[in-house]
Amino acid sequence: MAKQKLAKRDKYPLIVELEPLFACNLSCNGCGKIQYPTDILRKRLTVEQAVGAIEESGAPMVSIAGGEPLLHPDIDKIVAELLARKKFVYLCTNALLLERKLDKFTPNPRFSWVVHIDGLRERHDESVSRDGTFDKAVAAIRKAKERGFTVNTNTTFFNTDSVKTVREVLDYLNDDLKVDQMMISPGYAYEKAPDQVNFLSTKSSTKLFAEAFAGGRRKKWRLNHSPLFLDFLEGKVDFDCTPWGIPSYSVFGWQKPCYLMADGYTETYKELIETTDWDRYGRGKDPRCANCMAHCGYEPSAVLATTKSLKQSLRAAVGS
Repeated sequence: MAKQKLAKRDKYPLIVELEPLFACNLSCNGCGKIQYPTDILRKRLTVEQAVGAIEESGAPMVSIAGGEPLLHPDIDKIVAELLARKKFVYLCTNALLLERKLDKFTPNPRFSWVVHIDGLRERHDESVSRDGTFDKAVAAIRKAKERGFTVNTNTTFFNTDSVKTVREVLDYLNDDLKVDQMMISPGYAYEKAPDQVNFLSTKSSTKLFAEAFAGGRRKKWRLNHSPLFLDFLEGKVDFDCTPWGIPSYSVFGWQKPCYLMADGYTETYKELIETTDWDRYGRGKDPRCANCMAHCGYEPSAVLATTKSLKQSLRAAVGS
């Protein structure tokens, strides 16, 4: 961020959401990626396209999503090339193929698996529409940890969740499974998601997280978020969305304006930044953004706010 300020850039990526394919081996209720037609689901970014996009953007971190990235035949090569360029890489997965693919990867301090766990056994299996996926994911996490990998999780919460279910899954991941860090997010009803009913409003999101975090649990859990973003989830602070902070690149190109909304695509990162009307988006501006509190838009806002305050910077440094 200091480099970007010295270069007098006011818009730059903190992390890129890289989607090398949309194909998946699950049909999750809250995901619309596999709703694309077959010809799109067969497309794959090449190693050169994936790495070239990240290099063009200059992002220091990459979150590889999809679809299911482990279905990509060259996913190990994409990861290796990004690590060779000193990027921090998060590889998101439902973990169904993780144990089978572990030998293709090597532990690295800049590399983390991110396994999607959307509740304990019954809730998780229901959300992904397949029995047995929770047990497979847990087994894969244990195996990856045994091999020396960093393993994080990502959990999305819906209006069917309660304070009890939030605490149960985070306690399990933190205390029993002992994952390295956890990411959380309220679900957002983006256009292609099959389930348009069970997503949280902003009011219900802040109420849920404020109550779930009470009693010192927030400090106890190893949450991979800035303190100000967690304050935002609790409703203690409010931010404008910063969609350019975590741009998305896929088989379509650079996506306007963010990972969850598709208002067109550009071939280059430069074109994305220069031709997108960024001021159009966010709560109170675009009705589609009304109930979005996703970290792809608001974690960058929290990070930018942190760097503008010595107090918040010190707070982030100690993880409070």
